[in-house]
Amino acid sequence: MIPPPDCAYLAALCKARAGLRLDTAKTYLIESRLGPVARREGYATPEIFIEALREGAGERAAWAAVEAMIVPEGEFFRDRAVFQRLVEEVIPELVRRRAGQPVRIWSAACGTGQEVYSLAMMLADRPDLARSCELYASDLSERSLEKAQSGLYSQFEVQRGLPARMLVRFFERRGEFFALAPRIRQMVRWRRVNLMDDLSRLGPFDLVLCRNMFPQFEPESLGRVRDHLRAVLAPGGQLLLGLGEERAGDLAPLVPDIGLYAA
Repeated sequence: MIPPPDCAYLAALCKARAGLRLDTAKTYLIESRLGPVARREGYATPEIFIEALREGAGERAAWAAVEAMIVPEGEFFRDRAVFQRLVEEVIPELVRRRAGQPVRIWSAACGTGQEVYSLAMMLADRPDLARSCELYASDLSERSLEKAQSGLYSQFEVQRGLPARMLVRFFERRGEFFALAPRIRQMVRWRRVNLMDDLSRLGPFDLVLCRNMFPQFEPESLGRVRDHLRAVLAPGGQLLLGLGEERAGDLAPLVPDIGLYAA
C-alpha cells in the first residue's frame, strides 16, 4: 500500500505539471495505475518509483507518472445524441458560416481516440461535410496517443458504444483486435498537448471538444484551462463539454442539453 506522504507527493506532481486533481484517499486506484508504470520504468514497486521521482529520476519518468493518473476517454459514441446533433445541426451550420473555408474541429482530450473516431465515422457518411472539415486530436498521454493512432481496439473496447453496423463497415479483425480502416484514421491529425500550456499556437478552431475532462482538474486549474480553450476558438467558435459539466464558469450556454457553449 502506497503511504499517504507518497500519495500526497504524487498529487502535488500531477497538480503542478498538468493541473490534475488526484484523490489521495483512493490508494488502491493510485497503486493500480502506477504499478505498471513503475515496472516499465524499471522499479520493483510504486513506492520505490516515487522515491526515485523525489530524487530526480528525470522528466520522462515524472511525466509517465502524471500521465498514468489520467482517466482516458474510452467509449465510442458516448452520449450518442450529442454526435447526432453535431453532424445534423452544429457542423452543417459551421460549414455554412465558413463559406468554403475549412471547419477546424479539435478533440482536446482525446484519450485513446474513440471520441474523435466516432465523429470521423459519422462524417464519412456525410462526404459533403467531411470535405469541409479538418479533424485534430490531442492528449497529454503519449501512450494514449500511440494507441489512438494505431486504431487497434479490443473486443471489449469495440463493444462499448460502437454499433454493429459500424464495426462491420469500418473495422477488420486482426488477431485479438479490431483495426480501424486507414481512411478513417487518416482523417485525424494528432499532437501531444498539455491543456495547462499556452494553446494560442494551435488555433483557431471552430469547434473544440473537451468532454468529461473538467472534473479531473483542480478547481484553481480549471479556470486556466477553460480560458486557454476559449482563446483558441475562432470568432463564433463553440466549445463542447460533457453533459452535466456545470463548472464552465462564465461560458454562455448555446445548446445546454448537449453541453455546447458559445465563445
